[in-house]
Amino acid sequence: MTDRIFVCRCEDVTTTELEHALAAGLTTIEELKRYTGFGTGPCQGKECMATVARELARRGLAKPELLTPFTARPPTEPVSFGALATVADPFAGRPDPFASPDPKQEPQP
Repeated sequence: MTDRIFVCRCEDVTTTELEHALAAGLTTIEELKRYTGFGTGPCQGKECMATVARELARRGLAKPELLTPFTARPPTEPVSFGALATVADPFAGRPDPFASPDPKQEPQP
């Protein structure tokens, strides 16, 4: 059995990861979300945001009345990976802008 304690079950963010982020000097809910990924899963923070806010307040890193939630950005509707995999490549047939230039080709004037 593991001794990991999860802060965010959707994204598997542990208390150890939260401790690391706090030790790195991150002190806002938005910073912690971007660093750890908490709150970006299916629940969009409904399960974990209060825990993170409580921890910031408990440590004196933020006043509870000044804490603001992060901006949730759920998709407009759920999309499966299978549906995304069937979408035609919009860049098919176009030259790759990141391809290395062909050394045999003369430079264009």
